[in-house]
This record gives sequence, C-alpha cells and structure tokens, in this order.
Amino acid sequence: MPLNEHHRHRPKMPLTDLPVGAAGKVCALEGGAELCQRLREMGFCESAIIERISGQHTVICQLCGTRVALSGRAARNIVVELVPAGT
Repeated sequence: MPLNEHHRHRPKMPLTDLPVGAAGKVCALEGGAELCQRLREMGFCESAIIERISGQHTVICQLCGTRVALSGRAARNIVVELVPAGT
C-alpha cells in the first residue's frame, strides 16, 4: 500500500479520545472561529504533532516541546489522527 494511502486509513478522533502516552497529528479544528483562532495561536495548527500526557476534564499534552493544559471542551474540538509509535 502506498504511504499516502496508508495515512488516509488512520482513525480520526477528538484529542480527548487519544490514548494517554500516544501521539496524534492535528487534522482539523472544529468549533467557533474564535476558539479555532485561539487554538492556532497556541500552536494547535493542522499538521502539528501532539502527545497526550494525561487528564480527562483538563487534558495535558505536549506540543512543540511545551506542555499545555486544555479544557475538555477545547480538546474535543481538536481532531487528530493517531501517529504510529516511532514515527
């Protein structure tokens, strides 16, 4: 299977569903324009790689070497696809 075809079959999920310790690539931001703009300002732009560190109601993740805490509401608006370990 060609590499780009393989990427299309990765499941997409809200950041809140990404397993703790796993990494995901941002596919889309959902929600209001103001929230999406704020998330982009924080570095949550499409193609960014995020590692989920912990949390349920407040999600702690690592983005560009920085740990960031997000409300569950904000995290649900970040759609990611799982990045295989070692990638």
